[in-house]
Amino acid sequence: MALTAFAIHDIAETVLGCVCAALEDAAATVEDQPGCPCRACVVPGPPAWDGCNDPCSTDGAGGQLTVHVARTYATAAFPMDDRGQSGRVLFGGRNCQPPAATAVELVVTLLRCAPMMDERGCPPSCEEMAAAARTVHVDAATIYNALVCCLPETGTRRRGPVFMLGDQRVLELAGGCMGVEQRVTVALRNCGCPTDEEAS
Repeated sequence: MALTAFAIHDIAETVLGCVCAALEDAAATVEDQPGCPCRACVVPGPPAWDGCNDPCSTDGAGGQLTVHVARTYATAAFPMDDRGQSGRVLFGGRNCQPPAATAVELVVTLLRCAPMMDERGCPPSCEEMAAAARTVHVDAATIYNALVCCLPETGTRRRGPVFMLGDQRVLELAGGCMGVEQRVTVALRNCGCPTDEEAS
């Protein structure tokens, strides 16, 4: 097979661990900054926005941190995909020749509680909105730094995986949630397909 069975899941877990550790470090050094949410997990697709105000313990940070796979594709020259004019992936032949690498695009999503209107229908104050913006901006920088500084140190080889940071965006406030989404594409090394002797 071209990838080990857990190659994709393992890199998603690695990214989650890097980001969560960085959020904890930020909370220890930045006053009033929340740490890694106690609800932090790899999910099978885009996350539901139902956990931004659900701390799992009295001392845990509220919010929700997720990592999910957006897409995978073959690449001979990372990060470009191997597509011809037909739009189909071009590689291999009859002998199960995998591409040089498989790229996995991961999406990191961090949700926090956003200021809400009060019981009288009044909007949050400018001070509350500024504090919320500060939290989001620190989170954005922390997630960026986590991937730039932690991901290269992971893996069993001397250097970690080859990766490319994608777009980062601040999410539109919705359902009492605010947050950050960061994309990162990682090149996974392929192994050769098993021979007839190995398969038997």
